[in-house]
Amino acid sequence: MPNSVAVVTGASQGMGRSTAIRLARDFSSVVLVARDRTHLEDTAGKVREAGAEALVIDLDLSDPAAAGTVVERTLGAFDRIDALVNIAGAVPQIDLFEMTDEQWDAGLALKLHGARRLTIAAWPALAEAKGSVVLMSGNSAIFPKAPYAAVGTINAAVAALAKAFSDRGITDGVQVNSVLPGAVMTGRRRSYLEQWAPRHGMTVEEAIDKFPQNAEIERFGRPEELAELMAFLVSPAARWMTGSTLRMDGGEVKSV
Repeated sequence: MPNSVAVVTGASQGMGRSTAIRLARDFSSVVLVARDRTHLEDTAGKVREAGAEALVIDLDLSDPAAAGTVVERTLGAFDRIDALVNIAGAVPQIDLFEMTDEQWDAGLALKLHGARRLTIAAWPALAEAKGSVVLMSGNSAIFPKAPYAAVGTINAAVAALAKAFSDRGITDGVQVNSVLPGAVMTGRRRSYLEQWAPRHGMTVEEAIDKFPQNAEIERFGRPEELAELMAFLVSPAARWMTGSTLRMDGGEVKSV
């Protein structure tokens, strides 16, 4: 889309990085937001190789002032926002009875409130452009369990927030959806498995085989597969799809 701008948070690695690179094929400019500037610059290089202009904004979206800075810098550079994809916000997988208040607050501050504040800050520009928003939740929102209670609780809140935004978007002309990915093989997940495997007498490769079996799925998902879904959701082809909560989890959730 000529003269079009997409903002992607969590763009330094994993699904955010893959989404930013994928959107470079459809948007003339991609704004990359995350805390790690070194990794953001690497993503920016891939975005430029794909044909789009890249703007790197390295800051922490759990900071209440960050959302305004992202929007101000984006509008200063490109004068518009057509799509916002909220991916930032990893929540640690810690047992319900072991997770501290500080860990709960950190997860909420980035994944829920960071997305909430940025979406609100960008809303006037999105409304002017009749743009699109995607909020990344996770399939644990549907079945929260004790070993990752915070992940499920915060993901459920993000999905509910997306529904609320989509309701307002009907009036303001902004399309909003949420995505619930399952087990995707990101660098962060591999690091987790590298710690988990020795504690259970396995190699990392054995753990990579074991997890999909336990989840009753064929394999882990790939970040690039989620990126294709994100690209569809912010494309004109998906324009009538709003207020939807889409699972992409390899069939892990068995309920209708």
